[in-house]
Order: sequence, then structure tokens, then C-alpha cells
Amino acid sequence: MNMNIHSRCLLTQGVKMGSEDKVHLLAQFKSETGDMVGSPFDLPVDISVQGLQMICNALLQKEGDEVTPYTFFVNEKEVVNNLEFTLKEDKLDTEKVLEIIYQPQAVFRVRAVTRCTSSMPGHAEAVISALFSPDGRSLASGSGDTTVRFWDINTETPHHTCKSHKHWVLCVAWSPDGRKLASADKNGMICIWDPDTGKQIGKPLTGHKQWVTFLAWEPMHLNPNCRKVASSSKDGDIKIWDAILGNILITLSGHKLSVTCIRWGANGLIYSSSQDRTIKLWRPEDGILCRTLEGHAHWVNSLALSTDYVLRTGAFDPREASLVYTQVDEPLEVLQKKAQTRVDSILSLGPERLVSGSDDFTLFLWSPTQDKKPRARLTGHQQLVNDVKFSPDSRIIASASFDKSIKLWDGFTGKFLSSLRGHVQSVYQIAWSADSRLLVSGSADSTLKVWSLKTKKIELDLPGHADEIYAVDWSPDGQRVVSGGKDKVIKIWRH
Repeated sequence: MNMNIHSRCLLTQGVKMGSEDKVHLLAQFKSETGDMVGSPFDLPVDISVQGLQMICNALLQKEGDEVTPYTFFVNEKEVVNNLEFTLKEDKLDTEKVLEIIYQPQAVFRVRAVTRCTSSMPGHAEAVISALFSPDGRSLASGSGDTTVRFWDINTETPHHTCKSHKHWVLCVAWSPDGRKLASADKNGMICIWDPDTGKQIGKPLTGHKQWVTFLAWEPMHLNPNCRKVASSSKDGDIKIWDAILGNILITLSGHKLSVTCIRWGANGLIYSSSQDRTIKLWRPEDGILCRTLEGHAHWVNSLALSTDYVLRTGAFDPREASLVYTQVDEPLEVLQKKAQTRVDSILSLGPERLVSGSDDFTLFLWSPTQDKKPRARLTGHQQLVNDVKFSPDSRIIASASFDKSIKLWDGFTGKFLSSLRGHVQSVYQIAWSADSRLLVSGSADSTLKVWSLKTKKIELDLPGHADEIYAVDWSPDGQRVVSGGKDKVIKIWRH
């Protein structure tokens, strides 16, 4: 980079290059993957974040629409105001080159939800699960009243009521193309639904001997037809089904106790956690058990993958979300390619990472395909860990616990970042905004809370429910949050 651009960037910030009384240092930008950018250059120590933004974009030769917002870190501390403020606790060595690590942020920004726009009654018992479709334009919920309901989120009214289950509907899962919804009940039966008509597709999937605990669809970049769905059960088995023909393709047996959670990874492997304290990696094509991860001292409750968000949303990119919905009918190959591009963008930061939360109050961070040993043990919660989620950009892990807190951890190292306190009872579920800047949590204290990742503090307190909140989700297009729980009501929250 020539000195003219460098000078121009600094001068724009009102930095006088020739001032004698200012401390200068040598600095160099470094990407989060370890690549150095340009050569070391002279920098005033009181440069602001905006100044760093301009220099970094100029060095990376980004102009106009390509300009990207960045977060900067020095010695593992975020630069919030200016460089001098961040370095004040460190002994400054002006002879050494200071490495400034930059992390690209989402170009778009999701606004915090502030008000409840609808309270939609309909379910006759508690709402156990509520989930937006991959494009955020449809909503499904499962309840203790044995029904699955689809909701029209434009008019915020009931759309279809689906009756086939004979027991509580415990979990629902959208296929990555948004064309099918799987639901499972306490009898172990699974149904596949068409969200447009509310009609059941094919026959119910039966085979589990006890209730189904989790559902996971095959990722879109691996198969754009979205036909395979995996289910885990209290009976200790995982079954992979053909959602159209309704038959079992393969059964994965190996866990000694109930399987609590499954994830279908970007590399095609299935990850499963169990009350037998282990996590297992399976190859779904032939049912081979690839690896068993051990370390937890009690039941493993939840799993999250660094690729979860891009796998959930498939070909839909939140950056392209619009207020007015337009139906996209693209060929399957195009959708598959889009999904692959999004997965590649996350994997460019490194191999797929897995985090597990347990009744032993801890979390483990793993590189499951590379090592049987965990990368880090994340301790600090004082009660069992109920829910864990990677941020959409995979850089931060959020964990919710019965100890009433949410904790934030570095998504690569597992380093503790912050505790979010405000709930007065157990936190049941959390959901990220698509831009990774906000987090919403639902709790037994009947409130939703929106948290800012910038301030690491509460942004908004959203009371309104009459009882415990079991389900919460933030739509991938960023426009809505849904919540449901013991008071049988589905609430939609918007900005």
C-alpha cells in the first residue's frame, strides 16, 4: 500500500501525521486465520476504530459497496474506542510490531425486537417447540395438545392445524429447502408435513420404541432433494429415514442410554450426544461408528456445530433478505451451489467445530474429525447446561443454564468472554440474530430478554407471557422473534 492512501486514511480521521507530541508505533494487520496483510506501518497510538476500519479496507483494496465493517483485537482484547485505551494496561513496546487482528462483521444489521405484535392463541396445551423456516417466511409449532400448527407470519394468524400425532409433539424440524417439516411425538412417531397445504406427506414414520428426542435433516449442499431425515430417541437408537417413501434407510445403534441430541454435519457425518456421557460420530451411508468422544461426567444434553446456522438456512442468505417476500423458484443445482458457497465461507475459518453442554455444568469444545481429545473445557456454570448455540458467523458460543445465566465463549479457543445476567429463573432456550450481534433468551421467569454482543449487556426486557417460556427462535431474515411456552400462546415480536 502506498503512503498516499495511508496518509489519506489517517488524515480523514483528523490525525496529523507530523505532530511531535503523539506516540507512534509500528503495526501490522493479521487475519483471524493468521495471514499477515501488507507490511508494518507507522500508526499513532490514539487512532480510533474508524481509522483502523479505513486503513484495513484500503489495505485489502475494498472500496464503495465492498467496504466491510471489522472488529479489531490486540492481545486478545477488542479495540472499542481507540488503540491507546485498549493498550493502556499493557506495557507498550514501540520497537516491536504490534499485531492487530481483524474480524469481518456482517454487512447487514438486524434490529432488536422491541414489541409484541401478536399473541396467537390456538394450542390447547403448552407450546413445546416453535421454529421459523430457513427463509424466515413460515412458522411451525408443536404442542402438548398433539397438534402441529403452521402460522401465517404476514397476517400473524393461524394457517394450518395438523392432526396425526396421538401424544405430545416434542420437536419439529424444517428441511433446508423449506418445503417439508418433520415433527415427532412422545409415542416415537414421526410425521412429514407440506407447509403449503398442511397435509401429511406419505405415511407416519414408525420404528422407535420410545419417544423421539431430536430431528436433523441432511444438509442441502450434500443433497438438494432434502429427502433424508435422522431421528434420535430415548430408546438409544438413531434412525435415518427416507422422508418421501417413509422407510428406514439405516439404524445407528451404539449408545447405551437415551440419545439427547443429533446434528448432521457439513462433512456428511452425524454427531450424537447421549445420557451415557458420550458423543459419537457416525457415517450415515453405511452406519459405521467413526469415533467416540468422552470427557463429560454426566448426561450430555445439547450439541452445536460451527456450521449449524448455514446448514439450517441452506441456500437462503440473510444478507439478501427483503421486507417484501418474493418467491424464488431456482433449479436444485443452483440452490445446492448457493448452499455449498455458504458452507465453504464458514469452513474457510477452519474445520468444523462441535460444542457439547452437559448436566455436569461444563461444556467441551471439540474438533471432532481431527482429535478425540477436546480443544477446551468450558467451566463456570453452576447448574446444568440446557442449550448451547454457535453464533451464525461461528466466532462466539452462547450457553444457557439452569443457573439463570447465559455465558459467552470464544468459538475457536473456548476462552470465557462474559456472563449475561438478568433472568431470575432457569434459562431454557437461546437464539441468535442472523448478524451475530444480538441474542434472545427465553426463561422460566416468563420473560424474553434481548442481549447486545457489543456491550455484553441486556438490550431489552420483553415481558408478556403468563408462564414459563419453552421455545424461542429468531427468524433468519432478522425481522421477527417467536416465543411459546406453558401459557399455550405463540407470540411474535418485531422491531
